[in-house]
Amino acid sequence: MPKKDIAAPLAERIPKEMKIHNHVRVDDYYWLNERENPKVIDYLNAENEYYESLTAHTKAFQKELFKEMKGRIKEDDESVPYKKNGYYYITRYEVGKQYPIYTRKKETLTSEECILVDVNVLAEGYEYYALTGLNVNRNNTIVAYGVDTLSRRQYDLHFKNIETGEHYPEIIKNTTGSSAWSNDNKTIYYATKDPVTLRSDKIYKHVLGTDITSDELIFEETDEAFWTFVYKSKSKQFIIIGSYSTLSTEYRYLDADDPDGSFKIIQPRERHLEYSVAHYESDFYILTNKDKARNFKLMKTSVTQTGKQHWQEMIPHREDTLLEDISIFKDFLVLEERNNGLNKIRIRKWDGSEDYYLPFEEETYSVSVYNNTDFDANKVRYSYNSLTTPNSVIDFNVDDHSVEIQKEQEVLGGKFFKENYRSERAWAPTRDGRKVAISLVHHKDTILNQHTPLLLYAYGSYGSIVSDRFSSIRLSLLDRGFVYAVAHVRGGEYLGRSWYDDGKMLSKKNTFYDYIDAAKFLIKSNYTSPAHLYGEGGSAGGLLMGAVVNMNPQLFNGIIAAVPFVDVVTTMLDESIPLTTGEFDEWGNPKEKEAYKYMMSYSPYDNVKRQDYPNMLVTSGLHDSQVQYFEPAKWVAKLRTFKTDRNKLFLYTNMDTGHGGASGRFDALKEVARDYAFLFDLEGVTK
Repeated sequence: MPKKDIAAPLAERIPKEMKIHNHVRVDDYYWLNERENPKVIDYLNAENEYYESLTAHTKAFQKELFKEMKGRIKEDDESVPYKKNGYYYITRYEVGKQYPIYTRKKETLTSEECILVDVNVLAEGYEYYALTGLNVNRNNTIVAYGVDTLSRRQYDLHFKNIETGEHYPEIIKNTTGSSAWSNDNKTIYYATKDPVTLRSDKIYKHVLGTDITSDELIFEETDEAFWTFVYKSKSKQFIIIGSYSTLSTEYRYLDADDPDGSFKIIQPRERHLEYSVAHYESDFYILTNKDKARNFKLMKTSVTQTGKQHWQEMIPHREDTLLEDISIFKDFLVLEERNNGLNKIRIRKWDGSEDYYLPFEEETYSVSVYNNTDFDANKVRYSYNSLTTPNSVIDFNVDDHSVEIQKEQEVLGGKFFKENYRSERAWAPTRDGRKVAISLVHHKDTILNQHTPLLLYAYGSYGSIVSDRFSSIRLSLLDRGFVYAVAHVRGGEYLGRSWYDDGKMLSKKNTFYDYIDAAKFLIKSNYTSPAHLYGEGGSAGGLLMGAVVNMNPQLFNGIIAAVPFVDVVTTMLDESIPLTTGEFDEWGNPKEKEAYKYMMSYSPYDNVKRQDYPNMLVTSGLHDSQVQYFEPAKWVAKLRTFKTDRNKLFLYTNMDTGHGGASGRFDALKEVARDYAFLFDLEGVTK
């Protein structure tokens, strides 16, 4: 049994007054942002020790959950091969190993395997190791990749000679990890980050074998609201530099055969004008919201005349359909669309002979175009899964409309049968007359009533959509009688761009109201009750959790808030914090009085009050570059002072990682087991 007599840590209160717009806030825990202060580390360690002590009785169960979840995973797994520039590329895992091994085979799958990078070898000795941006040059001799060993998403760019296995001496620090090779096979473009704000703000050109101090600055993004990146077009003809903010984008291009040439702008940035670029033959294809096309439309323009005045409409704007992405092939175009919350794949031949949608039968599902690197292919590869259907990688033949399943996700252990689970989509009425979709899944033997435990997940920011995807890990919840649900609240684009616009800035509270109304609907509809309803959200979804427990704490028995963005006003007033300046169009700029007043009305940290709160598990990462560790730390410290209940309140800080948690595939499972054990403990489930 948990030890009841252990006192919770109490952080020292050192009041700091902050005044703006003739309003004074007092922050008693501002000092917790002093990362190098030993008292801060002592406090975080004390919170961790408190968590470990009061959850010691769940440790054996956590190990059992970890073993169970790991047992469903095919440890010696590998990806479906895809062909690019004469080679088949395969990512595989070996039994007992945490990280992937990136390989390739020349021309045929029976050829000898060449290991590009074995991340397990590189990660030896590191608590955290993330590899990204694997990128082979055109003549197939050199691979570039980015490495982060601190979990702050600052990647060192490495270069390896594939033929000899030797690494080049130059290592480029503080990049995004991505890169773009020119067609001369030795010149590479990359983006670096501001060391303080971590905003990607510069594009450099490096020639392999030369001193990196002589790398040429190609482009600098001086507007602090914009981030920049670089990539190569699928046609291999252009190097493209992009700049983006919440409400605007801008692109430049260079002939990939001419690395010493000058980039040309496609369309200068304009506020509220968003566009992205793909290339085919003599034209650029522009996915854009031009002329108030809120759900986006597709246009094209000649490579020689790129300004928006030359853009010609191909796929018009539709009020009921969000155009999410396109993929260009030699003989056809693939459109990824979303209608009534469901994503769809549309095939359109360039010669106009065919234009149709691929059929999908389930009530709710997730499908996306996947790893189509071959410009000349006659097949479209996509992944399909649902809340009850494991993921499949499928090839659709555009010529004869045949379907070939390349791989189905294996769920090991012999206990998973799809027919044992039920999913549905319900629509909850909101207080302003809208309806929010809720996707639900549970075991067929689970009886839905006021005694049923239900975990309600949501995110609701940046237009991000929580896909209705299968999870073998989640089976550990479902098999123990839980219902898992996703509320597709405003702030995401589940119902189109307007659904996003109506959940940000001065409409941000709609996100919180939607979630609360979804919870009330589930209770009223007898799916569960407040004694068995649990909420979960991370990052901006953690902000959602913080807001709803201030507004309606009585609806929930427990809350999991992962790396939560809860000190909204202080963070958005501090332009030295990563992400702040680029997010004024998402949250508002509190230097403006109206935005400040609105943000103050919902900021979780500023609205903690003397009331009962549900049981809560709050997690953080000391090296988090997106939500600084001190936000959840301050929030929990304040909650300890104000809350009037005797419910559990835990803060667990991973002292080795950042925003994404553990890097190894098995270590990540231990974090899920921790969260599930918290829920099961509240429900009295012990095995």
